[in-house]
Amino acid sequence: MSRRRQLKVGTLARVEGEGALRVVVSDGHVESVELNIYEPPRFFEAFLRGRAYTEPPDITSRICGICPVAYQTSACNALEQLCGVELDRPLADLRRLLYCGEWISSHSLHIHLLHMPDFLGYPDAITLAADHRELVEEGLAMKRAGNALLELLGGRAIHPVNVRLGGFYSVPERAEFSAVTEQLRRARDHAVNTARRAARFDFPELELEYELLAATEPDRYAIDNGDVHTSTGLHFPASDFPNHVREHQVPHSTALHATLDGARYLTGPLARYTLNHHQLSPLARQVAAEVGLGAECRNPFRSILVRAIEVIHAADEALTIIDSYERPARAAVPVAPRAGIGHGVSEAPRGLLYHRYEIDDQGIVRSAMIVPPTSQNQAVMEDDLRRVASDHLDLDDAALAAMCERAIRNYDPCISCSAHFLDIDVVRR
Repeated sequence: MSRRRQLKVGTLARVEGEGALRVVVSDGHVESVELNIYEPPRFFEAFLRGRAYTEPPDITSRICGICPVAYQTSACNALEQLCGVELDRPLADLRRLLYCGEWISSHSLHIHLLHMPDFLGYPDAITLAADHRELVEEGLAMKRAGNALLELLGGRAIHPVNVRLGGFYSVPERAEFSAVTEQLRRARDHAVNTARRAARFDFPELELEYELLAATEPDRYAIDNGDVHTSTGLHFPASDFPNHVREHQVPHSTALHATLDGARYLTGPLARYTLNHHQLSPLARQVAAEVGLGAECRNPFRSILVRAIEVIHAADEALTIIDSYERPARAAVPVAPRAGIGHGVSEAPRGLLYHRYEIDDQGIVRSAMIVPPTSQNQAVMEDDLRRVASDHLDLDDAALAAMCERAIRNYDPCISCSAHFLDIDVVRR
């Protein structure tokens, strides 16, 4: 006689957006895992059509309140590439500095408020703060440092309004960075402490064997631009992204799944670290070695360590850029429209973010395509969950649900971005 058990857990906490997970167990084996993203499609690609070529950076930044700079930057990269424009070096540095602010803010939020409670046995950051106030305060101080950069360069921390094609609407005076510099130094110290503390966490054993994909640059850790590189040595410009990455619809999700040349792949912190760790700042490399990160990291539970290392690197980058800053002679390079197709990528905190725009000779958007990192990672997340569930079938339903929730949070998924938490339904037969 077959035995059927069904487990339902309310909304999954500590992820961005809403989704559901269905696990079917039959005769002691995991039969299927479906990560159901049921948020309504966002339709951004559709309502970008017919808009002016100057509008995508502002419009697409509204896709996400956590990583708006990633959307602005990938949009600008695609449109500037199409229009044949290259930023003045000081403006390019400011754009990278703005992106460092977003990395610091987003990673700090995930590490301390969304992910760390899992490792310390707390249901949320509020109860964590009751016993370990200093941990949450460190995380908030790190996030404030990132927000300070976003506010100074972007005009505000959420959905910045100072970014435009070719640069910015206005650029700061050097003196305006003095207060931010001290915040960044403290945030870097906090990130070092965070990495050392997280290294003592108990990490479940899980190694991912998928191909890794991240942006790369020849002489620095890729953040705001780059070509695309994979762990098997494939290397191509952003314009070739659609030739290798294909999206397809699955019945159980409003978000598309993606494959790389027909196979599952992973983007995000693990991919960036594994492909580019040699380009981290000296301090970030030193701390990475100290906390046990070697030449690669393929355990998603250890992604919290990589995020802490990337905060150290982003703070170092920001301080270096600020140290040599001289106010640019102009706030933006003129960008005149021309007909064609442009492609752009950047490294959002969660992974590679690709934009494609087709523009006519009047500067009107004829088509748009946006491939966010969470959508790219969905197939890997489902397979990861299948392995985690298979390894822990001896747990009762509540404990198994908690382990699946932990596995999802490893990826810091932005479900709302990918819908172009988590009710858990486990069926045991």
